[in-house]
Amino acid sequence: MTILKLFFAFFQVGLFTIGGGYAALPVIQNQVVDTYGWLTAAEFGDLITISQMTPGPIGINAATFVGMRIAGLPGAVVATVGCILAPCLIVLTLAALYKKYGELRAVRGVLSSLHPAVVGLIASAALSIALQALFPAGVSLTGLDIAAVVLVTAGLFALRRFKVNQITVMLAAGAIGGLFYSLVAR
Repeated sequence: MTILKLFFAFFQVGLFTIGGGYAALPVIQNQVVDTYGWLTAAEFGDLITISQMTPGPIGINAATFVGMRIAGLPGAVVATVGCILAPCLIVLTLAALYKKYGELRAVRGVLSSLHPAVVGLIASAALSIALQALFPAGVSLTGLDIAAVVLVTAGLFALRRFKVNQITVMLAAGAIGGLFYSLVAR
């Protein structure tokens, strides 16, 4: 039964997320944290980090990770297939329809109207990640993680002012944060 739940949870992720990885994060969070309780909110934050660090799309990496954690290798395979099945079917159908009707004004209007929705989903995911990282104990001034704020600010400053490579910033923030949280913030 768990295998079927994994398949349908990630089938829904693939079916209802338009715009790719970051747009999928709120739907993935709803499925794995809120609906099924397979991960806690903090573990979901770790899932995002792991999914971004490994090669491949975030949604597929998340499906594989959750499936592996919940039901081992069969769960990883089933969750991953569930995640990619709906988009594959949708893309094949849309490609055939676009080939036939792509020049119609209504079709171009529908496609361009999806852009704001995708931006909204990505903004929602970014806000959720930021709140989880900066306010691990809940959104309040007393729950603010000052070290996380300093790391985020320094990382943004390095990216914007000195044009440092994103990977370098991620590695540096991970190393500094790892040292700080393991040595100072015990």
